[in-house]
Amino acid sequence: MTAHPPAPGTPGADVGAAVRALPKVLLHDHLDGGVRPATVVELAARSGHALPTTDPEALGRWFVESASSGSLERYLETFEHTVGVLQTAEALHRVAREAVLDLAADGVVHAEERYAPEQHQRAGLSLQQVVDAVRAGIADGTAEARDAGHDIRVTQVLSAMRQADRADEVAALALANRDAGVVAFDIAGPEAGFPPSRHASAFRTLRDASFPVTVHAGEAAGLDSVADALHAAGALRLGHGVRIADDVQVGPDGEARLGLLAHWVRDRRVPLEICPSSNVQTGAAPSVADHPATALLRLGFEVTVSTDNRLQSGTTLSRELELLVREAGWTPDDLVAVTVTAARHAFLHEDERRALVDRITRPAATPGTARPGRHRA
Repeated sequence: MTAHPPAPGTPGADVGAAVRALPKVLLHDHLDGGVRPATVVELAARSGHALPTTDPEALGRWFVESASSGSLERYLETFEHTVGVLQTAEALHRVAREAVLDLAADGVVHAEERYAPEQHQRAGLSLQQVVDAVRAGIADGTAEARDAGHDIRVTQVLSAMRQADRADEVAALALANRDAGVVAFDIAGPEAGFPPSRHASAFRTLRDASFPVTVHAGEAAGLDSVADALHAAGALRLGHGVRIADDVQVGPDGEARLGLLAHWVRDRRVPLEICPSSNVQTGAAPSVADHPATALLRLGFEVTVSTDNRLQSGTTLSRELELLVREAGWTPDDLVAVTVTAARHAFLHEDERRALVDRITRPAATPGTARPGRHRA
């Protein structure tokens, strides 16, 4: 029997509370895009980094407003302020710890935090020191969350910046830490003009080492970018991937006809790491109500839902799911389905994925777990 939150619209149903109670899986969340506004202010004061405002509430609004220009490039400009204050081991540890606590409080039971180590070296940290600081923060946050009754697991995905030339270094770094919490490799940054094939040697190294890869593709660029991520990079998941909808045509009879690439993605069960609010902000989707995720889900694609950057979107995973219910007509079964899909495609071993699926669908029967948001007896 599948567990799911009460149906929205039923007497006494609180959609927000029901969504928060669902054990959630988050596959696409950027560490430097999930910093608390107050933390940005405090870290900026210590480092001398100038901010648009030092009022935490006003700063939070500034991030959301600045990221809502409809351009991925403009969206990415806001990261100068978060990356700018994350240049010490202490700052990275703090932000990683707080990210775990914030996700746990939202009912997330498994999350992959991604970041680009190369962006945190301005004050002299080595790539390994960056990873070590994040790992320590995740460990402390996980222990603190567990003490509060929230059982959460958080792993790391290391990103290389696609416009730079350090992918080989970051790939080697990921492999060196594969037994220490790093579970996958990614490329991030401006998509248009910087295809995955620029980093072919890094992807070849990772493939030869049997190491998982996810690639940002199909957000600011279209089907060529998706094809390059799949065929040149060997991506096992697509970061966003929403533009695969461009290869689906609806005929006069109302029937959807998939192109070759769309068939490839659906037939091979390639997961889409879709981030509704972020996609609207960057212009990859017109609105949450008309987001291609709904049509793709109905057509049988492996749709998952993520946050992307919680600060820039002013969001949580619960909020993203609730928006899909309220604005796109998603049902409780839809929410469970995309959560189970995320669990099945998490970068974990198969036995761990099965246990995670059980935790979502049969939480009361899963030994050693506490329901999100509730304390153990």
